[in-house]
Amino acid sequence: MEIELLVKLTSKAWSLKILSLLHSGVPGRQAALIAATGASRTSFASSLAHLGQLGLLEKNPGHGHPLRPEFRLTKKGIEAAAMAHRILEAVPDDAAVHLLRRSWVVPILAVTGTPQRFSNIRSGLAPVTDRALSQALSILEDQDWLKRDIIVSARTPFPIYHAANTGWHINQAIGLSV
Repeated sequence: MEIELLVKLTSKAWSLKILSLLHSGVPGRQAALIAATGASRTSFASSLAHLGQLGLLEKNPGHGHPLRPEFRLTKKGIEAAAMAHRILEAVPDDAAVHLLRRSWVVPILAVTGTPQRFSNIRSGLAPVTDRALSQALSILEDQDWLKRDIIVSARTPFPIYHAANTGWHINQAIGLSV
């Protein structure tokens, strides 16, 4: 998966959870998915529409049995759903899963598999603002998913960031070669 698609995918709070549930066999019906995610109807509908716009999810064509799934994964969506499932499995407890719903958390972890400077992370995640990136880095560092080291061997010391602990496992689950 390209970083641009990952950024777009994670811009809606419930996208990863919806894809993961579909991957794990939850029926592609709106009621079942809403119940399994615990999302509000409005945010769920927004995430579902977003997945459709990205071409990862489609309405099931035709008429049929009332238990027929309303939505199904596309070929591209099957790959994204497997990745979303791996990401959610990498998080040790449900209390930390809420962090994955923040917009820049997963893309930052995707690009910090190797030590990166702030400017490299920003250029790798082109639409991110300095403020949003700084806040996300701080949150990830507080959660201990990201490690910040200061390189003092250069003329001007500078920080570098790299995924650690659960952040490293999420980076590996994404499998993005950046």
